[in-house]
Amino acid sequence: MEITTKELRMQPGRIIDQAANGQEIIVTFRGKPLVRIVPFKKKSNTIGKDGASIFGLWKNHDEVTNVEEHIRKLRKGRQV
Repeated sequence: MEITTKELRMQPGRIIDQAANGQEIIVTFRGKPLVRIVPFKKKSNTIGKDGASIFGLWKNHDEVTNVEEHIRKLRKGRQV
């Protein structure tokens, strides 16, 4: 979608909504492309075998099958 700088000043909310819905917007000034407004891509989580979300540090860990259970054990601490 192409819009002018005047349209951007007059209807910023509508334009931001369109960008948020995935549309790329090119803003022109005197008929020449000036800037491009693009939506942020959402980061997707890696989904484990059981459907649970596994993140960062635990993503490729072979010894831990259930991350939530392992974290609970770590947080529990030592029992004396």
